[in-house]
Amino acid sequence: MKILGNKTAVMPIAIAAALALGQQPASAQGLFDMLFGGGIRHNPQGEFPPPPRPRKMQPGTGGEGGVRISSPTYNTYRADKLVRIDFKSLLPAPQLATAQDAAFVPSVTGSAFRDALAGLSDYELFAEPDIAKALVAYYSANPDFIWVTGDTPNSRAQDAVRVLGEAASYGLTPADYSVDVPAATTAATPEERTKELVRFEMALSARVLRYAHDAQSGRVDPNRMTGYYDFPAKPLDLEGVLKTLAHTQEVRTYLESRHPQNPEYQALRVELESLEASEENEIVVDPKLLLKPGESSPELPKLLTLIARNLDDEMGGDYGEVLARLGKSEVYDPELVPVIKAVQKRAGMKGDGVVGPRTVASLAGTSKADKIQKVEAALEELRWLPSDLGSPRVFINQPAFTASYIDNGEEKLKTRAVIGKVTNQTAFFYNQIKQVDFHPYWGVPQSIIVNEMLPRLRSDPGYLDRAGYEVTDSRGKQIPSSAVDWGAYGANIPFSVRQQPSEANALGELKILFPNKHAIYMHDTPQKSFFERDMRALSHGCIRLQDPRGMAAAVLGTSVDYVAEKLKHGHSTENVARVIPVYVAYFTAWPDMSGKVEYFDDVYDRDSKLMQALDATEAVRTPSS
Repeated sequence: MKILGNKTAVMPIAIAAALALGQQPASAQGLFDMLFGGGIRHNPQGEFPPPPRPRKMQPGTGGEGGVRISSPTYNTYRADKLVRIDFKSLLPAPQLATAQDAAFVPSVTGSAFRDALAGLSDYELFAEPDIAKALVAYYSANPDFIWVTGDTPNSRAQDAVRVLGEAASYGLTPADYSVDVPAATTAATPEERTKELVRFEMALSARVLRYAHDAQSGRVDPNRMTGYYDFPAKPLDLEGVLKTLAHTQEVRTYLESRHPQNPEYQALRVELESLEASEENEIVVDPKLLLKPGESSPELPKLLTLIARNLDDEMGGDYGEVLARLGKSEVYDPELVPVIKAVQKRAGMKGDGVVGPRTVASLAGTSKADKIQKVEAALEELRWLPSDLGSPRVFINQPAFTASYIDNGEEKLKTRAVIGKVTNQTAFFYNQIKQVDFHPYWGVPQSIIVNEMLPRLRSDPGYLDRAGYEVTDSRGKQIPSSAVDWGAYGANIPFSVRQQPSEANALGELKILFPNKHAIYMHDTPQKSFFERDMRALSHGCIRLQDPRGMAAAVLGTSVDYVAEKLKHGHSTENVARVIPVYVAYFTAWPDMSGKVEYFDDVYDRDSKLMQALDATEAVRTPSS
């Protein structure tokens, strides 16, 4: 049993605290339980012992009826409705027509533009409310053409139309940005030509603004989808976009710069292009295949063919000969076990050599259509994040069950992670790492107190005292758990609960904080066996790390030996001196550091919810003119 390094100091203090609270340590074992929690002699099976069967409550005692604190929910996404742009404020005052007016030829002069505005009097152009407002505001202050020179669309317009037409290469929908371009030559009268050009001017500006917004921030507002998403707004000066475009010939460069400017976004674009050009999977393996060494299946040669097709130099050198010799075998020969194990480990699995659904999925289970959807979802989600992800940074990808420390384009540390259960999902957000706590206290969230501790406390109010927890009232005064009438409370409990540092502490020996409203952080755990599982959505929402000491050393800019020394001296806190963003992210398609895109199971089914939001957005945009 490992005891905190400063045990000689901890025990007298704990004894004094026990006496102050009226607790008499009846025996050495009782004192041990008081210090470190009952049941510490056994491997912990949860963050605290499971509650007993709830006792029958008397009516009116409060807290009965299964009162719970609910997790965030997913919403049916509703996109902003488009509005008809009101051009009335732009229209010139009525004037008597003259012969000179009839012979008008458009030009870039302000007066020509003002005269052309009459062609908007009955024009129906729809746009998002903020775009409609910005469009009118810009042209009120800058009454001139951006996209028209003389009587034709100019080169600036041609570049813009080309960029909008290439939207699909970014996972966007080209129809959202389509504009009817006036023909170079026309038999229309000058008045008709003028009307055609001014309407083109407005339509192109509206769609360029939509494109710039979508490229920078995404097509949907993630925070409307669910309380599990938490992203700050990414303001875009829409009038400023038009001002910039009116004074530059580098239209393509400017519009493309609105997209995220990081290697991950570019790798996903390359993957999307490759998928679009590829053939559908011609080798289909039974997704429910389960095969152990010595067993046989006609599906095995298909799987081995896929492995052989994707061999790199390293794996080819190790296993090329075996695959060439046994690649058509239906018997799972023991010589093939190292091959399967290598494939599994490369895919982030534990490498047990048993061919199961996850092994099949990593090689053949994702169709072309599914991969395209995952990549398009990833491109959209990347637009919610900063364009520059920062260096150094910590990147947690929940579907991959991994956490990485990345510095100067190099993945310095990658460790297995445990994320929230489907019923206690980990949020998707980003923040900044602030501190590392050694031998931390665990402040128990109210949701866990109400949903999971309260049923036991009603029948065993002294449980927290024995298990190494502290209870404080609203004034911060520590009180015995046994002194509280827990049956009198429902979802609103006026007490705070925290677990003392110990080997049984739910946070293990350290935690890494990045303050956020979700109370999520990275930490150690006593439940080491969880890291041996492939599916690691097992926590209450926080991120458990297989190598917490390595991550703590990385963010503190020090060594693992330094961290080990700190842990010898009991509870302490150290601030992180550098700016290190942390991304608690959710990507079912994500490139590794070499740019190769890997695919992961959608453990929370969030991709389908994103697709619903995108479909809702498309439904609103479809009738636009």
